[in-house]
Amino acid sequence: MAEQETPVVFLHQVERRYHQGDAVLEILRGGDLAVWPGQSVALVAPSGAGKSTLLHIAGLLEHPDGGEVYLDGVPTAGLSDAARTRMRRNSIGFVYQAHHLLPEFSAVENVMLPQMIRGLGRGEAHKRASELLSYLGLAERLTHRPAELSGGEQQRVAIARAVANVPRLLLADEPTGNLDPKTSDHVFHALSQLIRASGLTVVLATHNMEIAARMDRRVTIRDGMIVEMA
Repeated sequence: MAEQETPVVFLHQVERRYHQGDAVLEILRGGDLAVWPGQSVALVAPSGAGKSTLLHIAGLLEHPDGGEVYLDGVPTAGLSDAARTRMRRNSIGFVYQAHHLLPEFSAVENVMLPQMIRGLGRGEAHKRASELLSYLGLAERLTHRPAELSGGEQQRVAIARAVANVPRLLLADEPTGNLDPKTSDHVFHALSQLIRASGLTVVLATHNMEIAARMDRRVTIRDGMIVEMA
């Protein structure tokens, strides 16, 4: 397969099931999903259908019970936990419904930390964090701690933190789910600008059909399979 034809992430025949007492809950029954460089995909499905499970598998946070997850053509099922962690740290960014910011650190420090953990010097990490936050409209909030920020501002800091290490893939799980409609729209607009400017590959789980309509593709989970939507 030519390099430009390799998906950033490819879930192939992925199975995932959970045991609840004597019952077996089948979430994925051989799902396939390929997401190509620079593509944005909305994952639209009701609560309990397996959106978070799919994102966790794509992001190497969970092992599938069957099938394979390829990142940039590399199979991951047989990798050690250390190798999976390294791949996750270097190639994948995560944004959750809750921002998970560290309360004792300022906005800019929250975005600096993952860069410094990866080995970037403090000065360079500060420069990049400041640029990212300013791009997302937070130039006046760099030294504010999370408690001093609005919900929308906190989530924009979380987005900046997720992309600070220039991941190949951004996985977002209901990133505007805790926000009111106006704030949600503002945060998604900022995220959309960042996606376009950086060429990020994105899979975003959402209930919001307006947000889903702005993505390149829409998929859902139906009877354990991943299905393209119109």
